[in-house]
Amino acid sequence: MAKLVLLRHGQSVWNQQNLFTGWVDIPLSEQGIEEAIKAGERIAYIPFQVIYTSTLIRAQLTTVLAMSRSRCKLVPCMIHDYDPKFLSMAKVYDPKSAQGLVPVYTHADLNERMYGELQGLNKEATLKKYGEEQFIKWRRSYRGQPPGGESLEMTAQRSIPFFKKRIIPHLEKGENVLVSAHGNSLRSIVMFLEKLSEEEVVKLEIPTGEPLCYNFSGSWQRESVDECNQKFKK
Repeated sequence: MAKLVLLRHGQSVWNQQNLFTGWVDIPLSEQGIEEAIKAGERIAYIPFQVIYTSTLIRAQLTTVLAMSRSRCKLVPCMIHDYDPKFLSMAKVYDPKSAQGLVPVYTHADLNERMYGELQGLNKEATLKKYGEEQFIKWRRSYRGQPPGGESLEMTAQRSIPFFKKRIIPHLEKGENVLVSAHGNSLRSIVMFLEKLSEEEVVKLEIPTGEPLCYNFSGSWQRESVDECNQKFKK
């Protein structure tokens, strides 16, 4: 069965400072770097054929750091498929060198939920200013939309179609896929995989640097990532 691993990026500097981040392109904190490396050790023996990540640096750094722990001698290679000239200039001519590369595709449909006018605000200060009811509606409800931002529902409306169109075809071919993205884009994908209701998905938390593993054989089955990794190690 093909393996799908979903990995939320390690802690970012703004996660650490308790700020709404959204699409603001903030790098990993020192703790986030350590989380990404530890996540890589937990998936080190899984032979990925393709990787998808968002356009934001914290997800891309997590991808590179996690793959640095690969025991399969795999090297992540960023594929700039939006630029034909770049693709031609970056062509690999040695089949042996190309064999060890894992293509990494980036797309904004995997980006974090865009928090609009909340981006950059301190979460605790925002809670005090607007009250708990409004704060929870903006941050935790499925349809609640921050001023100028996206609801979780709106995030799902871009992430799930992208997942179906670009990622599932790899799994159907038997390829193992790593998706390195964000709390809310991954929550929406898990909602689809596990057929969660709106009420169930708002309670779902995916910790930073915590990989999730699914078996795909026409249907989805959650598996312990550590057990999955050990199977390939054997």
